Amino acid sequence: MGSFWDSYKEFWSERFSFLSNYSNAIQRDRPLHPWTNSDVDQFIALDPVHGPALKSARDAVQFGITGSALGAAFTAGYAWKYSRSLHGAALSFLAGGVFGWSFGHEIANHALQLYRLDTLAAEAKFLEWWKNKSERGN
Repeated sequence: MGSFWDSYKEFWSERFSFLSNYSNAIQRDRPLHPWTNSDVDQFIALDPVHGPALKSARDAVQFGITGSALGAAFTAGYAWKYSRSLHGAALSFLAGGVFGWSFGHEIANHALQLYRLDTLAAEAKFLEWWKNKSERGN
């Protein structure tokens, strides 16, 4: 049974290997201090390679939020209009929010050309920069 569990863990650790990029910021004895928008803007100004990618990734969130709000409102509205079922409208609201977020993120992916950028590396670089800045006390 032990070898099965080891192979199972190895299989999933390979599939989610991108999470190791965040391990130095997440798996800590003391958590990092929260950052502000001015800290992010400072990183964007300092790093000419990863700064623009991080800025684009942060801008893409607005597309996701807008899509989520529109998707939730419209699907819940249609469900309520045609079924007059409160639980159906609530489930449609939740599902529409998730679907809207997905569509909004996909629109942002094309509109901001995120497929050309390595946003994961930019986020990992920002976390590394923030960790170093927090440890120095600046």
